[in-house]
Amino acid sequence: MKHDAEHLHHLLMDLGRTAEFALMDQLFPGRSLSMSQLFALHELDHQSGLSQRELAENLGLEKSSVSRLVADLESDGLLTRERDPDNRRLYRLEITEAGREIHRSAADVLHGRYERWASAMSPKEREGLAAGLPALLRAMHADRAES
Repeated sequence: MKHDAEHLHHLLMDLGRTAEFALMDQLFPGRSLSMSQLFALHELDHQSGLSQRELAENLGLEKSSVSRLVADLESDGLLTRERDPDNRRLYRLEITEAGREIHRSAADVLHGRYERWASAMSPKEREGLAAGLPALLRAMHADRAES
C-alpha cells in the first residue's frame, strides 16, 4: 500500500507539473491567463450571477485569492462586478462577451487536446483512467470535506 501511495504521489506531481504547460501553453497568445482564471471563466459561463463567495466555494479557493482573481479578470474586461441590489454587501459576477469568447475558444482547443491524448491511449488504459479518476476525485473531495 505504501508503494502504491508513493507511486501515485509521483504520478500526481508529474501530472500537476505537466498539466499547466500542456493545457495553458500557447492557449492565449499575447495574454497571460492562469488555470484559476480559466476555471473562474468556466464557472461564470455556466452560472451567471455568482457571488465572489460562491465562486470561491465552486473553485475551492480562499476568498482573498478569488478577490484578487476577480479584480484581475475585471480589469482585463472579462467579467463585471455589480453590487447585489438585494444584499449590498455582495457582488454578483457576470462574464463579459470577451470572457465568454476566451472561455469557449479555450474549451475548443482543450477538447481537441483531450481527444488527442485519449486517442494515444489503448482502450484498456482509457477504461482504467475513466474508472480510476472519479474514484480518486471522490476520495480527495471526502478528505477535503473532513479538513
